[in-house]
Amino acid sequence: MTFSPADLQTYALWIAYAGAALVVLTIVAWILKWGWRFRLVGVTSFTFVVAASVFALSLSFTPRVVVPGTVRYARVFDRQSDQAVIAVPATVTEAQLEATLRQAAIDLSTASRTSPDGMLTIRARTVVHTQPGLSLPLYLGQVQRSLETRGDADMQIDLYPDNLALLPKVADA
Repeated sequence: MTFSPADLQTYALWIAYAGAALVVLTIVAWILKWGWRFRLVGVTSFTFVVAASVFALSLSFTPRVVVPGTVRYARVFDRQSDQAVIAVPATVTEAQLEATLRQAAIDLSTASRTSPDGMLTIRARTVVHTQPGLSLPLYLGQVQRSLETRGDADMQIDLYPDNLALLPKVADA
């Protein structure tokens, strides 16, 4: 289930309406001196706190962007500033690698990252087992994007065809 900021604002509005109804009920409880009127004050106050919280969430909420064609990746190195490395399966194709690099650039770009040149570099690597007991780490490509622009459409993606050629070929099903 996904929420948009507009959905959250609608929910906040309806919770505020419920709070207004509780205000009326609380006033009636005080006039009629009901025994649980003090509890109504707490419930009413809490309802407005929840409404304000949901509204604040709607202002800061950004839905997750999903790039089609990606494969699962794991973050294996991250300086939390300008460089990161992700691991992809050795069965990745060029199209999947490009989509996965785009997805990683979106996922790993946060406001807390800093860089002297204002760029985030994410490299993709895999491990190929050339023979029993021998593993070869391969860097398959990298993406560079601006840290200053949230929706950077000018990501620079570089794939390394020589290393992609070393990947094991997967038979088509």
